[in-house]
Amino acid sequence: MGDVRSQVLLRGLLGGVLAGAAPAFAGPLLMVPALALLWSVATRPRVAALWGLLAVLISHRWLLALHPLTWMGIPAALSLPIALAVWLICGAAAALLLLVWSGLARWCFSPQNRIWPAVSVALLTVLWAASELLLESSPLFWIGLSGSVLPLDRPLAGLARWLGSGGLTVLQLAWGWGLWQVGRRGGQGWVVWFVSLVMVHAVGAQLLAAPEARDGLRLGVWQPAIPTREKFSPERQQHFSQQLTAALQKAESLEVEALVAPEGTLPSQWRPPAEGIPLPLLSGGFRWVRGQQRSSLLLTVPEQQRPPQALLDKHRLVPLGEWLPPLPSAFARGLSAVGGLEAGSPSRLTGTGFGPIGVAICYELSNGRALAAATSGGAEWLLTIANLDPYPELLQRQFLALAQLRAIESGRDLLSVGNTGPTALVRADGTVQRLLPPGEEGVALVDLQRRTQKSPYVRLVGLSTSR
Repeated sequence: MGDVRSQVLLRGLLGGVLAGAAPAFAGPLLMVPALALLWSVATRPRVAALWGLLAVLISHRWLLALHPLTWMGIPAALSLPIALAVWLICGAAAALLLLVWSGLARWCFSPQNRIWPAVSVALLTVLWAASELLLESSPLFWIGLSGSVLPLDRPLAGLARWLGSGGLTVLQLAWGWGLWQVGRRGGQGWVVWFVSLVMVHAVGAQLLAAPEARDGLRLGVWQPAIPTREKFSPERQQHFSQQLTAALQKAESLEVEALVAPEGTLPSQWRPPAEGIPLPLLSGGFRWVRGQQRSSLLLTVPEQQRPPQALLDKHRLVPLGEWLPPLPSAFARGLSAVGGLEAGSPSRLTGTGFGPIGVAICYELSNGRALAAATSGGAEWLLTIANLDPYPELLQRQFLALAQLRAIESGRDLLSVGNTGPTALVRADGTVQRLLPPGEEGVALVDLQRRTQKSPYVRLVGLSTSR
């Protein structure tokens, strides 16, 4: 009996480690075996919870880079405990979800219920996919099964043109179940399982073809590489105007239509210089609306003397880092570098002189349905602006993988501009053109394509949101 229990525990441990290592690295090569191991312990809630705990702790280990938090006013003695607590809470949330999922699996596979195994598997996979879709639109930043497919497996991601991210989740869970079954029973099941992989990838590869482009757009991108922990220091703020002027001059020399800058670049008190700017500036920044501060996408045009025009406000706010519950003001300032923000409209569609665009500010990129709805509403290209500092490059790789998935789902070119990266163009077929190295300041030129054709997934989201 002890050997059986240790084997079950070992499968849960190994599966969680493989699942945690899969995102932005080996994708389905690790995730599908990890899911097979999960199915093998699906009726053991505590072991399944351990699988979920390890998967999130490993894949989201970049959260530990929150430490040190002293620049936000948090005492040094509390900095590491707080960073550890945030990391462990995320892992515990995953463990709880897997505990509930495994409890349902235990009920489904119970002999007393007489439910066909195929029906139980379908119910459990659809429930998992629906849960991930809900998490995508929640305040949490969540790297789910669908987000782990890329960058390794673009052909599989091509199915997102029809099925969206939820479909990719269902496919991987189904393959994980199949791998577990053929591993137990052997026989001809291996052939069926392998053929299903080949056929699905062949279809996905065909779906990757980019829709026909309407016309091109020539833009400059600026990666300021300003350390977040130093951003609000008097020295950095004094130097900012010189940096911005130099970036605009460099972009003008590249003969671009506009310069794009990342999330939070412009402070709330920023105004254009008296002589104006040489070309349009499309930038993230802060603004005040009726006494409430918002993180926004702002547009400043040449010869403009008034404050920048707000095109769209950030809707999904990071708990404690951006959104704050009602607290005494002194305590609130200690939790958030910007003192708390208010959320804007959930719509991610905005019109500009550069065509209608779908916008994701930072981790709003994980919400595929919101960008698909923007595309259904007429967006011809996608833009994501972010500030991922002080997190390590692991998060940038995961972020870029999500950008690939969003581009493939929507059939749109996606431009990513980050403070320290990733600054890249993701084509509608998911191919990536790195524009600037991570962590280095610079201005680069990018030519993207605007498109109007809508993918089946975009049309489906459009129908569901119009009701």
